[in-house]
Amino acid sequence: MTSTQDNTQKMSEEMQHIIDHARALVDATSGELDDRIKSARDALKERLDSTKSGYCDLEKQFLGKVMVADEFIHVKPYYAIGGTFIGGLLLGWFMSRK
Repeated sequence: MTSTQDNTQKMSEEMQHIIDHARALVDATSGELDDRIKSARDALKERLDSTKSGYCDLEKQFLGKVMVADEFIHVKPYYAIGGTFIGGLLLGWFMSRK
């Protein structure tokens, strides 16, 4: 479970870096007077805000589902092993067909 949390933390940090760089780009072009730059800057700022809120919601949903799956595997490990085995058999059967 800790590796999942570590990967999630790394992914979250990378997304924050991307958002920070885009916000720095918006701030760097704040002195420009051209209408095209202003409209592009406003559009980027709007998309950054919507992306940030959407990313937070998506991250919460994903972590919730991961926690539910982890709890299920801890409560009923043989079901998870059996499901994985059956999934592997089906995948092997589909791949062996020509």
